[in-house]
Amino acid sequence: MDQELTPGEALDSGSAQVSPAAPANADTPAPATPVAPFQDPDPSCLRAARVWRDGRLLHDRVGVNEIVTLIHDPSVLVWVDLVAPTEAELASLARRLSLPATAVEDALGPKERPKLARHDTHLCVTVYAVMPERSTPEHLEMSRISAWVIPSALITIRLNDSFDMDAVVHRWEEDPDLLKAGSGALIHGLLDAVVDDQFEWIETLDNRMEDLAGDLFAQRQVNAMFARTIFDVRGELVTLRRIVLPMREVVAGLVRDPAMASPTLRPWFDDLYDHVLRAGEWTESLRDLVSSAFETNLALNDERLNTIMKKLAGWAAIIAVPTAITGWFGQNVPYPGFNDPLGVWLSAGLIVVCAGTLYLVFKARDWL
Repeated sequence: MDQELTPGEALDSGSAQVSPAAPANADTPAPATPVAPFQDPDPSCLRAARVWRDGRLLHDRVGVNEIVTLIHDPSVLVWVDLVAPTEAELASLARRLSLPATAVEDALGPKERPKLARHDTHLCVTVYAVMPERSTPEHLEMSRISAWVIPSALITIRLNDSFDMDAVVHRWEEDPDLLKAGSGALIHGLLDAVVDDQFEWIETLDNRMEDLAGDLFAQRQVNAMFARTIFDVRGELVTLRRIVLPMREVVAGLVRDPAMASPTLRPWFDDLYDHVLRAGEWTESLRDLVSSAFETNLALNDERLNTIMKKLAGWAAIIAVPTAITGWFGQNVPYPGFNDPLGVWLSAGLIVVCAGTLYLVFKARDWL
């Protein structure tokens, strides 16, 4: 008969089984080696798993079978990290954890917005982390992170490994006393890292807008590249608002959840909610600033065009006076080359030189 192991023994001994008794008669053929009970192999998507008890790290790597056992032990805190799991792998794990089928849909559903979904057995959180080191002025790189929050465990599901979970783990283990509060401490540390990355990129956009505002008023003129840059910043802000503003609902929902109502966690979630509000307000102010810069650029271009038109009209009026006088009196006075074929070439050359000079002057002043 197989020996039934406690959670701690299952973790320490893994899949060890009780050895069969030795045969009583040496002449009797040895019985066939018994087949060990079936255990699921660790899926390839299992990237990391850690176990804490009372804030102290017990194990930094466990298998999926031990995870299923330990996750129901209220004396320990478990974190499991899955990267790019298939629907079948995630559904299998959900069944073993007694989670509903909707948990898989929440974690892998396409085009999910940041949200907090409540279920009888768990909470499902979906957020988007910004990758400042991988983003460019033309493209905002993001990474989607979903999480199942169980009273004694946090299971993160990532579509790729671009987000640095090592930094999150470092945050968790900086405060062992906070880990004693349960999975709420884990989801707080994860969301805090996500919001910090969003703040970093918002600050980058704010610095770019300050530079653009300086260029707008410092230069005599701005070219099409300025308008293109403004358009790119506006596009990034639209994308950023879609992932930053819903974070208010996510954090507010966690604050209201009874499982997160621990006196230890409440001030930390209040601080996180304040950061989320500031990030949302900052994106709104940046959107207004971008719109103002775009409208100011148009107004300055209109003002500049009006100035050019006034100068051209002034030049036209000055030239029109002698033209009108000479045309009215039909003046035809002798000039160098008069009644001589050379005069034709001299007048034609004079016209070309004067027209060319005016063109260069207008071009240098950007009137043409």
